Amino acid sequence: MKVHYKPKRNLLETIFQVEILQGMALTLRKLFSPAITRQYPQEKPPMFPGFRGQHALVRDSLTRDSKCVACMRCATVCPSRCIQISYDEDETHKRIINKYTIEVLRCVFCGYCVEVCPVGAITMTELFEYATYDRDTVFFDKEALLDNWDAFIAKTGKDPAYVNPLMRPRGIFESSLPAAKRLKVPEDWTIEGQYVGPKARPSMVGLPTPHTEKANG
Repeated sequence: MKVHYKPKRNLLETIFQVEILQGMALTLRKLFSPAITRQYPQEKPPMFPGFRGQHALVRDSLTRDSKCVACMRCATVCPSRCIQISYDEDETHKRIINKYTIEVLRCVFCGYCVEVCPVGAITMTELFEYATYDRDTVFFDKEALLDNWDAFIAKTGKDPAYVNPLMRPRGIFESSLPAAKRLKVPEDWTIEGQYVGPKARPSMVGLPTPHTEKANG
């Protein structure tokens, strides 16, 4: 690493404190420039695709219960170990969850749980304003997570079939995803929509082409 030192000031610069004058000039320039501060909470920040906000369990429109199949992938991949799940099995050996908790104060909001879920049961909504003085309020059990989903749909007015693009991992061919993950997302969220420039091709970035993918499938 090469270090560049600031040249020593000459006598004139020392007398007139040039650095102070430069700082004052910068202050005056910014004083008359347009304000860029967002007047929160009157002005809400825009939510971009894949925003990782409040956790929720997606409510199945048919059963009115969680879509979770107790595969344990989210609890396994969680780096902070904030997800706890327990389940029972019925006579057909189908798993039925009886406990699903998230200790949000330990969560690092990495979104891994959402990405690995094969059925899109767990998501992170666009709600971020849920600070509280009560520790128990941010310890979500199954019912609280389902209520979070209902509150999100009611507050934002979104369709109950809403899908956060984070529920579908970015940059993965659709054919390699389980059926429940083949969801409609913004074009730039798909692997085909991420090539930059008119001459960019999948082979140039070390990715299989859609033609090759189709042939292999």
